[in-house]
Amino acid sequence: MTHAVEPLHGGRARRHTACWSHVMISGTLPANEPACVASRQGAVELRIEARPRDLGGFSVRRVLPSSERRLVGPFVFFDHMGPAHMAIGAGMDVRPHPHIELATVTYLFEGEIDHKDSLGSMQTIRPGDVNWMIAGRGIVHSERSSPASRETGVHIHGIQSWVALPLEHERTEPRFDHHPASTIPKVDLDGASLDVIAGEAYGARSPVSVLSPTLYVHARIAAGARLPIDDTHEERGVYVVEGAITVNGARFTPGTMAVLAPHAHVSIEAEETSRVMLVGGAKLTGERHIFWNFVSSSPERIEQAKSDWRAGRFPKVPGDEIEFIPLPA
Repeated sequence: MTHAVEPLHGGRARRHTACWSHVMISGTLPANEPACVASRQGAVELRIEARPRDLGGFSVRRVLPSSERRLVGPFVFFDHMGPAHMAIGAGMDVRPHPHIELATVTYLFEGEIDHKDSLGSMQTIRPGDVNWMIAGRGIVHSERSSPASRETGVHIHGIQSWVALPLEHERTEPRFDHHPASTIPKVDLDGASLDVIAGEAYGARSPVSVLSPTLYVHARIAAGARLPIDDTHEERGVYVVEGAITVNGARFTPGTMAVLAPHAHVSIEAEETSRVMLVGGAKLTGERHIFWNFVSSSPERIEQAKSDWRAGRFPKVPGDEIEFIPLPA
């Protein structure tokens, strides 16, 4: 099968290939991409229904990219993984794989993951922590369940997302930053508890080194409470992780994202105790293309990355040098 490099701004693509970790998505759009429904609910421009995928042990619900909406702000990829409870001895084993010209953001509600990368970083991420990895010119990393967690049974639940980099930063040097949960700003509103994961929102600024205006917030909302959505960002999406919310009278349940009209004044109401993610930021300049784990404004640089991975020219991950994920055929 041929996997085209598809632009991420503009019309409907004919074939799309994307990957989170070891999982390749291929085939025709109806089978592989999240379903989009145009909305006429005023401030809600689009409803995106995530497409579930069984990864053998746990499921992933993919929201972005979708056929009608490739990015929300700089967010080019958004996967909801789990919740999953694995048998004793089993675990998540995402073998070393490369990235270029994006930043990965791992955020957990439950469980832990051991991260290793070609810079020599070794870091366990736990609930509320933020792992922020800028691929830039190129980086390789692996994500695995720890030996200790396998002994008691791995539990995993969280969000894996990619942020496309501004044109002037696409070829920056790779870096990895870890921010413990204690350093992430907390905002308490009436009936809502917020963690400002990255960027700025509700008057708080995250320590994460974003490269463009970014909205990324984890919100827990009590039943019956209302949460006004920060309207300082041009593009915004509200993703339901748990519970149920209404937006302008429209109901959204787990696995759905409401894409909001730019700068519209919107409040969401929780029908029950709910967990949601607010994502978005400034619209990026220029077009973005995606193939497998590569995101770039340049199809030529994606082709070069493919060639470099095939030929083994990417650096190795210290302590995880043997296994790797092959380039999709």
